[in-house]
Amino acid sequence: MASKPTLKRADSMAENMPDALRQSRYHMKRCFARYVGKGKRLMKLNHLMDEMEAVIDDKNERTKVLEGVLGYILCSTLEAVVIPPHVIFSIRSNPGFWEYVKVNSDDLSVEAVTAAEYLKSKEMIYDENWAKDENALELNFSAFDFPTPRLTLSSSIGNGVSLVSKFLTTKLNRNPQTAQPLVDYLVSLNHQGETLMITDALNTSTKLQMALILADVFLSALPRDTTYPNFELRFKEWGFEKGWGNTAEQVKDTMRALSEALEAPDPQNLAKFLGRLPTIFNVVIFSPHGYFGQSDVLGLPDTGGQVVYILDQVRALEEELLLRIKQQGLNVKPHILVVTRLIPDARGTKCNQEWEPINNTKHSTILRIPFRTEKGILNQWVSRFDIYPYLERFAQDATAKILENMEGKPDLIIGNYTDGNLVASLMAAKLGITQATIAHALEKTKYDDSDVKWKELDPKYHFSCQFTADTISMNAADFIITSTYQEIAGSKDRPGQYESHTAFTLPGLYRVVSGINLFDPKFNIAAPGADQSVYFPYTERNKRLTSFHPAIEELLNTKQDNNEHIGFLADRKKPIIFSMARLDIVKNVSGLTEWFGKDKRLRSLVNLVIVAGFFDPSKSKDREEVAEIKKMHALIEKYQLKGQIRWIAAQNDRNRNGELYRCIADSKGAFVQPAIYEAFGLTVIEAMNCGLPTFATNQGGPSEIIVDGVSGFHIDPNNGDESSNKIANFFEKCRDDSDYWYRISKAGLERINECYTWKIYANKVLNMGCIYSFWRQLNTEQKQAKQKYIQMYYNLQFRNLVKNVPIPSNEVQPPVSRALTKVPSTLRTMPGGHRLDWEDSLEYEAEDPNTRAISKKFDFRYVIKE
Repeated sequence: MASKPTLKRADSMAENMPDALRQSRYHMKRCFARYVGKGKRLMKLNHLMDEMEAVIDDKNERTKVLEGVLGYILCSTLEAVVIPPHVIFSIRSNPGFWEYVKVNSDDLSVEAVTAAEYLKSKEMIYDENWAKDENALELNFSAFDFPTPRLTLSSSIGNGVSLVSKFLTTKLNRNPQTAQPLVDYLVSLNHQGETLMITDALNTSTKLQMALILADVFLSALPRDTTYPNFELRFKEWGFEKGWGNTAEQVKDTMRALSEALEAPDPQNLAKFLGRLPTIFNVVIFSPHGYFGQSDVLGLPDTGGQVVYILDQVRALEEELLLRIKQQGLNVKPHILVVTRLIPDARGTKCNQEWEPINNTKHSTILRIPFRTEKGILNQWVSRFDIYPYLERFAQDATAKILENMEGKPDLIIGNYTDGNLVASLMAAKLGITQATIAHALEKTKYDDSDVKWKELDPKYHFSCQFTADTISMNAADFIITSTYQEIAGSKDRPGQYESHTAFTLPGLYRVVSGINLFDPKFNIAAPGADQSVYFPYTERNKRLTSFHPAIEELLNTKQDNNEHIGFLADRKKPIIFSMARLDIVKNVSGLTEWFGKDKRLRSLVNLVIVAGFFDPSKSKDREEVAEIKKMHALIEKYQLKGQIRWIAAQNDRNRNGELYRCIADSKGAFVQPAIYEAFGLTVIEAMNCGLPTFATNQGGPSEIIVDGVSGFHIDPNNGDESSNKIANFFEKCRDDSDYWYRISKAGLERINECYTWKIYANKVLNMGCIYSFWRQLNTEQKQAKQKYIQMYYNLQFRNLVKNVPIPSNEVQPPVSRALTKVPSTLRTMPGGHRLDWEDSLEYEAEDPNTRAISKKFDFRYVIKE
């Protein structure tokens, strides 16, 4: 295979392209003539390559072109805009690095263009008049970021705390006066009016350093475990207050970290000191959409993994806060509020209760605030795509309630998803509080060309509101929490979710020439874990949930088909390869089934157990899932898998699922996650936590979780033969070397415990909160200037856009019957003469009108009809 062509580092794509075109001028003239021959259009990479293949029919000649510099440039192209006689390429040479190059098809002349010029060309396809309007709204959020340091390498993206620490170190180290902002910050620290760390008596760097030397000598003479109250009065005389630590050893360690930060700062030491500061006690977490609760909610509309994530997150944050407060020597109770929507028509859940204590916590609570309209409180659930008209009032009501309950401002606000992040931005801006955002999923990357086609998609999804809200919150945030590098910057071939907001356009509305900079130090990676009280190693026999074993035995091994499982395993001595996921194209469960069916060697070694979806296509209302169900049945028939596959319906009991993973581990099996793309890979974390050797897609987050060949294995979802061969090789090796399975299992557990636990996550997030709180104070003027720009954007755009989202009538949802029933499409009348047409029929069962629907599919998606 030819080596990748090398470009001169100093040269741009525009500088390399003329020579590259010249080397294949004959073919390129024909190729570009073909590109522009069909008039204005947007071409993706596959279109560009198809046209080239049609022009250069000689395979050897085509290979020669593609292996050269021109091939490298074309393969780095994400899309190209054709406006005859020009073709304008959008080229991504590396994650975060974009160039735009215009080629004239007549003479193959090349010109570099700006992001704004590229977007205008793109707009010409969809709204030519607006594209030519010199007064079209153009947004540039980078205009306010010029004083902010930037990362420079693609590989460094997501290491924001590291860069901030380095920059602060440089800033504090210039001369004695430059350390004054840190001293001022320490003087300002307090909790509910009680001064912490130092008093105004130590208000200069010189005074503070002298006092630290005196305190160090004093502490060195004390036993290490001497508690703070034993020397508190002496410390007060010198200007010190509580917060340094609970023992002499802890206080001395914190003080030495500060002394080094003042005298000879280094980034790691400064980050350590800032992370120890008593700055975070009260945390607010926003997650408005869906049915947010602790039981009976999973599977309801817009209610899934985000709820699980936040509840696990809260428990970890509270545990870490309690530990830190104890180590700081303070007698303070932390308070975490998860603020969500109160839904009067709660369908049997607790979502109509204002307050709900969070299980397994002492100081964390769910607070529910209703959505209000001009006609009063909205009773029923509303889709996450239609939530925008309520958010401003929700933010106002929530802020008032939070201030009343916490008796003051929270110290940190964390938003979740588009709606929660926007509400967090509104509250943080009003109160001047440190703000973090968590996207979970940015919808923009899920739908091809959803920005330029926003007018077509807006009636159903209201993407104009969503993309505006996302752009506001990611720019307003002090720091952004992501689960993986790929969430931010993608891979070599696929842009990341945040990267899609770098530059984009909504023709007829506005163009964003700089939406977010991936090299901004606000980006950080803090991978979540799995609940280790649920997902623990199979070897911990005393913790095993043996009460589930009879049900799991029935689930895996009975031969009779029923409504929970079909198929059987004839040879129960074989180990099991196990997969659990939604039944859709991206999760690729049918792909795994086909790999298994085709590979006779793999089939001779193992059985296949799948947990996914329904078996009966009539039970699903999702067209994609229906197609996958039918495909699964066809594959089982085609490859005659009877006796080698067990297909189990989707399971929602986390405790039983945890024990199921461990039972598969008992069989010396493996977990396989074959997704075409996986943003993070929570099931990968769950399986590895249980000690199950894991094979997972190399597309997305799992490629970062697993060290290939060490703590698990990467598989290519686009190469089934290679993937099934890799799985078969593993089981053959396990057969020949009885210790091999145990080594991979152990290495997987070590990898999880080193990098992917909620304890690690909580420590990282709270450190971020402490560091960015100081960073925010240092950059107050810049923050205020950018906030005014964001506020203008919010007032002039978002507030007008939400007026286009219909408000449903305030009807109480009908009671549900006990028997499974199919409810025909229902037509609702909307204000202003619109009609709300339920797109999907519903299927559910319940005990009485006050109980919730419990079926897997309960989908209230709707379309507006004039």
